[in-house]
Amino acid sequence: MNDVCRGLIDTQAEHLLAGYRSENPFFFATPEHTLLAQGQHATVPQAKNLAALSQVVDAVLKKARDQGHPNPIVVGAIPFDARQAACLCIPQQVLYAGPLSRRAEAVSPRAGAFTITPQPAPQVYADGVAEAVENIRNKRLSKVVLARTLELAAAEAIDVQCLLERLARRNTHGYTFAVDLAGTGQGTLIGASPELLLSRRGLQVRSNPLAGSAARATDAMEDARRSQALLTSAKDLHEHKVVADAVARGLRPYCRTLDVPASPALIHTEAMWHLSSDIRGELAHPQASSLQLASSLHPTPAVCGYPNEKAFELISQIEAFDRGFYAGMVGWCDAQGNGEWVVTLRCAKVKGRSMRLFAGAGVVAESEPESELAETAAKFRTMLNALGLAPEGVL
Repeated sequence: MNDVCRGLIDTQAEHLLAGYRSENPFFFATPEHTLLAQGQHATVPQAKNLAALSQVVDAVLKKARDQGHPNPIVVGAIPFDARQAACLCIPQQVLYAGPLSRRAEAVSPRAGAFTITPQPAPQVYADGVAEAVENIRNKRLSKVVLARTLELAAAEAIDVQCLLERLARRNTHGYTFAVDLAGTGQGTLIGASPELLLSRRGLQVRSNPLAGSAARATDAMEDARRSQALLTSAKDLHEHKVVADAVARGLRPYCRTLDVPASPALIHTEAMWHLSSDIRGELAHPQASSLQLASSLHPTPAVCGYPNEKAFELISQIEAFDRGFYAGMVGWCDAQGNGEWVVTLRCAKVKGRSMRLFAGAGVVAESEPESELAETAAKFRTMLNALGLAPEGVL
């Protein structure tokens, strides 16, 4: 692509980002393109589980086409617990452009702009990790992901559009999103996820599971040391293998071919290093939509654990809050079955003057409570940096 075309695409993407408002149902930026949904043609009725939801979405898309909608797609978010209500709709229209350019600007520190309350308290979270490790060592399960939250309160309404722009500028290698949780009374779901759950383009499918993480360092030599330590960490390699194997198992029944890397690679965000497996395949049949494929993987051991049922049960026992849309999936699916769904990570719910941030860490037999606590603190930095906050002492 020549520079003139690239400049045109970048300009169009800038306009979509600048044009976002919190009442828009959906914004989605990836390394390849930018989407902005406007208006609402129809809402997607609730379903009892993900299999039923895929069927409902297919029916709603068909009805929209029959009604003359020129390009119906479903957009929105699905909770961690798929028994809870999803927030999906068909917009009146979706505007498309190429990728956003990275123009991250330093955000001035805002001391005192927010009050921050960890939920649960850091020591309570560490105690929960210790409880999980005991369960794992007693062979009840091999991995569980435990999360915690930060409750932020501001003196004035939080500027969602400004926050989205800052996240998008710093996350051009990942997936930045905003979903209007209209009808739920929960405000806006906003985030900058590094993890692609599932994309489908024609017969080509891709998943990029991440598991095994290390915080970035400001010193270049220390940052490089941490990345290499992660790449050779037996604990993190085991944690990653559990996730990559589960994703491969979930996709194989649908695929004619599936390419799974023998070992993970390193990727990074502004705040974290991650172990990454780029899994690609070709569908055996075109009937499986991106939502159906993503639903077959959700929730992966990267956000729940393994075995899934036992991990889900332990999360319910230890975590004293409802994850809601955190660790769910957010994305889109069109009438041809193409689409993208990412894991709802590095995210927050914003409503008026309040925000709730979420972060989790994978716990295995070798986990140390203080290390997992530190990992969640590092993951909070994605959102805190965009807000101009660096409250290390309270995390």
